[in-house]
Amino acid sequence: MPRERPREERQDRHREERPRTRPREERPREKRPREEWPREERERRAGEPKRREPERERHEAEPERPRRPALVARDAARSAARHVRGLTGRAPEGVTSLERTEDGWTIGIEVVETHRIPDSTDILAEYRVELDDRGELVSYRRAERYYRGRAENRT
Repeated sequence: MPRERPREERQDRHREERPRTRPREERPREKRPREEWPREERERRAGEPKRREPERERHEAEPERPRRPALVARDAARSAARHVRGLTGRAPEGVTSLERTEDGWTIGIEVVETHRIPDSTDILAEYRVELDDRGELVSYRRAERYYRGRAENRT
């Protein structure tokens, strides 16, 4: 009676005997000249219309569309708050204004400059930040300072 091999050896032997093929996506695609195609393929494709090349000049004739800003409003506000935090060392309280300009964005960021008790007497400041289309800082300045409790009454 022949001796039976352990299961692991049988599986390994079985794997080695099978030829390995790459998945269809990984196989290199070979382009053959039309002359080398089988006759049936040439005859089948002879009746098909030829593919048109895309027009390269078309986009030049179209009117220029306004380009989409590289930075959306939410990202501009976050970037401005990050710049104010880095420059002042104070955490931003919120965004007070946001305006799209020709060159980028102008954003108002509110910051607590002095914490006091009660909170209604905190001193706040609004910083005006200008960013370019990529979110890089162009300029920033402190526009005004005010008490938290009197913020609505300021002019």
